Amino acid sequence: MPLIVQKYGGTSIADAERIKHVAQRIGAAHDKGNQVVAVVSAMGDTTDQLIELAHEINPAPAPREMDLLLSTGELVSCTLVAMALHGLGYPAIGLSGAQAGVRTDSTHRKARIVALEPERVTRELERGNIVIVAGFQGVTPDMDITTLGRGASDLTAVALAAALKAERCEIYTDVEGIYTADPHLVPEARKLKEIGYEEMLELASSGAKMQPRSIELAAVYQVPVLVTSSFAEVPGTLIHGGVTMELRNKVRGVAVDRNVAKITVLGVPDRPGIAASLFEPLAEVGVSVDTIVQNASVERVTDVTFTVARGDLHQALKVVEPVAKEIGARGCEAAQGLAKVSVVGTGMQNAPGYAAAMFRALYEAGINIEMITTSEIRITCIVAEDTVPAAVRALHKAFRLEEE
Repeated sequence: MPLIVQKYGGTSIADAERIKHVAQRIGAAHDKGNQVVAVVSAMGDTTDQLIELAHEINPAPAPREMDLLLSTGELVSCTLVAMALHGLGYPAIGLSGAQAGVRTDSTHRKARIVALEPERVTRELERGNIVIVAGFQGVTPDMDITTLGRGASDLTAVALAAALKAERCEIYTDVEGIYTADPHLVPEARKLKEIGYEEMLELASSGAKMQPRSIELAAVYQVPVLVTSSFAEVPGTLIHGGVTMELRNKVRGVAVDRNVAKITVLGVPDRPGIAASLFEPLAEVGVSVDTIVQNASVERVTDVTFTVARGDLHQALKVVEPVAKEIGARGCEAAQGLAKVSVVGTGMQNAPGYAAAMFRALYEAGINIEMITTSEIRITCIVAEDTVPAAVRALHKAFRLEEE
């Protein structure tokens, strides 16, 4: 009997009617002769509401307690979907992440999965149950509840699909698939029929739909992932490893990430070991650094600028400011109100003209580029957040992404 893993996002189960609708979809998959595991996110804006409530209680809540609090949102969804399936006459059981065998490290708020032990899930499937799993969460060796980071129900679903050797993983969301750009910003954006893991990872890392770590995991275990709408019966986008040759050397999409903050360390002495002194302490506290720019040294002094997620800015400054004093830097400056705009496509690095076309399009739209970073298949510009709509439209038009 084929096994499929489905995942439903918060908008798909935002209220009782939508939960009943999702239960009908899950039941229909079961009726087709599939074993079904469904991973669910918290309802609607539940996670944001819990975060806001926690900060009203305590401006600096302990990460462990935050994880315990935030995990309840997915548990509510999990039990309600199981109840809805019972109401339709289907055998179903809800499981927490811990009960489903998601084992993590002890990094609260963005734990990493270290093992997945799905024996309980397998037993329930063998009993004929549809299994509903609370996404976004796991458990440490000390039995502390952890969360995997925002949007990580995708990661739970792909991890389960890999561990259970599922035929595919289906991600149901409020959009109909992966588009060449956000259709809210670019109405003529085109839905992609398929995309490779590598390109999708770059788009996801730059702010497109899907959690980046879930794409990494799908690529490692070669799990096909279908992204489609939970509201309409339409073809989605298949993420897989075998993208055709005709798609090479083309920009596939424009992605935006507004979760960007910038730190500049001024007047850094230009000597060996300074970069390690700045960035090793950030790694030790779990702060990921993205774009890094170091100015050319003048009289053996330079400025170092890098970006972090906005939610990490406060912690990053707490770490960097004392280090800056210790190494004799002049001080630190921080800035928010920024965003990353990226164009992604396999082979861009080895084909001339893509960077020039991107920079020209942004210039003609009157948009200033603050920082630039590239990979083999991505070019990213850091720009002011309020210029994002104009930037995305300009780039989509410049690369003619509305065309097949």
